[in-house]
Amino acid sequence: MTRPPHQHVEVRSAYADSVALLQVSRTVAALPGVAAAQVAMATPLNLDVLAGMGFEVPDDAGPNDMVVALRLVDGDPTTLEAAVAGVDAALRALRSARPAAAGAQAPPRTTASALRGADPGDPVLVSVPGASAAVEAADALAAGHDVMIFSDNVPLEHEVALKRAAAERGLLVMGPDCGTAVLDGVGLGFANVTRPGPVGVVAASGTGCQQLLALLDHAGVGVSWALGVGGRDLGRAVGGLATREALRRLDADPGVERIVLVSKPPDDEVAAALASYAATLGTPVQLALLGPGLPDLTAVAEQVLADLGVPVPQWPVAGEVHREVRGELLVGLFAGGTLAQETELLCRQAGVPHEVVDLGDDELTHGRAHPMIDPTLRLERLVGALEHPHTGVVQVDVVLGHGADPDPAATLVPALAEAARPVVVSLVGTAADPQDLLAQRTALARVAEVHLSNAGATRRAIGLLTGGAR
Repeated sequence: MTRPPHQHVEVRSAYADSVALLQVSRTVAALPGVAAAQVAMATPLNLDVLAGMGFEVPDDAGPNDMVVALRLVDGDPTTLEAAVAGVDAALRALRSARPAAAGAQAPPRTTASALRGADPGDPVLVSVPGASAAVEAADALAAGHDVMIFSDNVPLEHEVALKRAAAERGLLVMGPDCGTAVLDGVGLGFANVTRPGPVGVVAASGTGCQQLLALLDHAGVGVSWALGVGGRDLGRAVGGLATREALRRLDADPGVERIVLVSKPPDDEVAAALASYAATLGTPVQLALLGPGLPDLTAVAEQVLADLGVPVPQWPVAGEVHREVRGELLVGLFAGGTLAQETELLCRQAGVPHEVVDLGDDELTHGRAHPMIDPTLRLERLVGALEHPHTGVVQVDVVLGHGADPDPAATLVPALAEAARPVVVSLVGTAADPQDLLAQRTALARVAEVHLSNAGATRRAIGLLTGGAR
């Protein structure tokens, strides 16, 4: 006779960042006797997730507490003891991974003290909770360093203040809300591995930048610089402060032959002002500004290739759609905000009913890891989308590169294997990315049709709904 599932929930006075706890959860979930495990800080969003998983967390748990929630295959006390021991071991491994050599100097207690004696040419990467990012970034700017803010949920007024301060010093603030940068070939944040080359990218869009990197790399063209200036930089409040500085720097680099400026739909006046500024530069600037009637990112990449005299390749497609289209709706579940917006624009243009969700939006990532790292939120929504009677086709993106999920196909393929709807995947990555692009494509192609071009994937999904040709 099978014993009923057993649950264990405890609250600890401890802290670790969300990415580290995601790894702890995965490690513990793989232990014998553990059916499910969630180790997370007790933020409001995480408490909702835990409640959705059926765990009852004590009411007095707060954001500074760590929750250990386990579902076991039986109620045997030795199973629980082993699982809790596994949690403790995973947390100890996390702490021991941090540098703590005997006799070493105590780590600096502030950003300012850490930067004493540092080369001013070294950029500073800030990755703390968004509300605290401005203090650390301001310290770095005061010390004369460029800053990349990897944090999300940074208040807009903080971003404006930091970028004004940077502009006064001739410094550059990259981010927030664009966690991608390639600095002279070195990637920071979510960055694909690309060959060095003549193209420089200024990006108010993380996954838009990565789409360009992937397409250009597939065509054999390298990118040496990708400056992620933040998703709000081309908005009215920020006014393109970081974009202007990034354009100036790339124009001054003799190795950059073409500059591409990519952004989610910008403020019209800011876009016009930046276009005027770009026209004064010695290096040609290709605008990749998403909006109604404007070229999609694949079309921009093809224009850049044409300008460089490089033949446009056939963008790769793998796998086939086997399922029947039953509903009228295109459901898009995206980790990349720009890819989501590109798909939404193409659906509107085609007059196709659609529901496209940017799962990386600040409102959905508060207190939890980005969906490019943690697939939990997408997997939850995917179940509902595949079962909904109005769903005709599902489109998802999978973005590879440093910082992203080391094996996204491992969780996505089982979730799609039993899908009763056609699924189209935008797989954004390069052959040199650590996840192995070919292996990911091969795995995903068993359950979906896989495209390198997001615009191509969306047009295929639209074609399935409307009966158009592939």
